[in-house]
Amino acid sequence: MESMIKDIKLAPSGHDKINWVKNFMPVMEAVNKEFSVTKPFAGKKIVITLHLEAKTAYLALIMKNAGAEVAITGSNPLSTQDDIAAALVEDGLHVFATHGCTDEEYEQYIDKALDLKPDIIIDDGGDLVNILHTKRRELLPNILGGSEETTTGVHRLHSLARAGKLEFPMIAANDAYCKYLFDNRYGTGQSTWDGIMRTTNLCITGKTVVIAGYGWCGKGGAMRAQGLGANVVITEVDPIKAIEAVFDGFRVMPMDEAARIGDIFLTLTGDKDVIRKHHYEVMKDGAMMANSGHFDVEINIPELEEISVSRRTVRKNIEEFKQKDGRKLYLLAEGRLVNLAAGDGHPAEIMDLSFGVQFFSALHILNHHAELENKVYLMPDEINTKIAELKLKASGVAIDHLTDEQKAYLGLA
Repeated sequence: MESMIKDIKLAPSGHDKINWVKNFMPVMEAVNKEFSVTKPFAGKKIVITLHLEAKTAYLALIMKNAGAEVAITGSNPLSTQDDIAAALVEDGLHVFATHGCTDEEYEQYIDKALDLKPDIIIDDGGDLVNILHTKRRELLPNILGGSEETTTGVHRLHSLARAGKLEFPMIAANDAYCKYLFDNRYGTGQSTWDGIMRTTNLCITGKTVVIAGYGWCGKGGAMRAQGLGANVVITEVDPIKAIEAVFDGFRVMPMDEAARIGDIFLTLTGDKDVIRKHHYEVMKDGAMMANSGHFDVEINIPELEEISVSRRTVRKNIEEFKQKDGRKLYLLAEGRLVNLAAGDGHPAEIMDLSFGVQFFSALHILNHHAELENKVYLMPDEINTKIAELKLKASGVAIDHLTDEQKAYLGLA
């Protein structure tokens, strides 16, 4: 298989980035040390579709070191880093990804990666699973199973499963405690605001920030915005999450009201049309919009363009939409994941946990696929515990342990 990347000469920079994050991913270092010796994936083929940057590259290399033949492609056209792709080619992986690729090229890259005829897949957002269930159904008999990284992708998996159309078992890596408690909250929270601040070079303090969605990602975005001094407003459709936001000290209101007062709007729902035409019509001059949901559908860009008299790029990753009354509205990173399209994604320490989940999910599929049905599974609790123990040990943190009497009292003996 011949890789499809931008330029192999970019590899030295990619190697530097990968080597840097390795220093801050002790869980993955421990995984690499153990499984590069035992090589459990020997003879197996793995196709990975994730945001193609340094932390992802380290996961892919560990999979290779554990014996797998690996093909990898990016899960978002703007999050692929071309130097990382080049470095992975030099390290012997099959890579199909370029930064800023078209939608057609994006699908072509996934298609080419699937030519590997995988046994196990790792998906991010559900596009890999979708293509397997539609265009590449001839590969289904080979697939033992896989795992899914995102909330959006897990929703798509459950939809397939409910319809009885899921053709192989999938582990909802996104729903593992060691993933969503840290990745979705602390990872999304920090990396989103890193992307926004890097892109705009503006203060967050004193601004009214409207967070759409108060799931784990929304909690992280709101917590970090509050820490930066913003006045935070939450919009929600779930009454329980709305109450939680109120109890956490935030104002909660419908988007129709929030649209009038927000300085920065951030969508983190996983749904479409969260911000629409009638919201743009009442926004303040200078309002900025960004998205940290998986797909670029939360902010309705066609409707924004429809009501605008001009659209132009005013700064890297910032587009200005001028309205008929002279107001200027700003869209960051084309409405794609702002933390990756305009930043470097989650911190290495966070992805250390998330990719530990992904590795052990793949290992669980390898060892137990014969007893699994074509359903969506949670990762077993003992794997979550193992990952947390590895992280604590690497951090030099000790904890208490139950005595036999305490276990018996709790019914755990």
